[in-house]
Amino acid sequence: MTSTETSATPAPDPVTGTGSPLRIGIGGPVGSGKTALIEALVPLFVGAGRHVGVITNDIYTQEDAHHVRRELDGVISPDVVIGVETGSCPHTAVRDDPTMNLMTAADLLDEHPEIDTLFFESGGDNLTLTFSPALVDVFVFVLDTAEGQKMPKKRGPGITESDILVINKTDIAQYVRCDLGIMHEDAVAVRSGRPVVLTDCLTGDGVAQLQEQLEGFRA
Repeated sequence: MTSTETSATPAPDPVTGTGSPLRIGIGGPVGSGKTALIEALVPLFVGAGRHVGVITNDIYTQEDAHHVRRELDGVISPDVVIGVETGSCPHTAVRDDPTMNLMTAADLLDEHPEIDTLFFESGGDNLTLTFSPALVDVFVFVLDTAEGQKMPKKRGPGITESDILVINKTDIAQYVRCDLGIMHEDAVAVRSGRPVVLTDCLTGDGVAQLQEQLEGFRA
């Protein structure tokens, strides 16, 4: 065999090619519970035999990555949680030019090829946030009841176009004058049949349902 010959088919691209992990984007406004949702989902995926990695995005800090490592200590290795400091609007790093995240994911998967489920958490942003399809396979947008029951009516691509819309913090709805039934109905009405999942990350209510929905996107 010459130096120019190969004995096997080249491996697929670790981020975008066939055989890549399920890539899940979690976006939503500041304080909606994106980090808490990931921390609730990861143990379920691990319990199902999945190998999980997490990439967080913050503009100037890695606080979300630090928090995930602390909360998931003993569930996943700290080495598979990476923080990206975007230095600019969160839209840029996950939608307009996801190069930083793609490179981080490639490095992470090179070091941990066993990863088959990879979460990307966007920095907190508004209702226009979306993820580039070059970065993720499934886009989850997170609202919470404290933002008000009117939020679904505001629409925006995060609410109307995400693959799954999560309404989080259902436990506090009664304390923030949010009629959860109305908020849910309005969300369903603007999403043209796309799923809406209600969650309480503290008790785990709805999180298993969300995991099941996400598993449905696995190739």
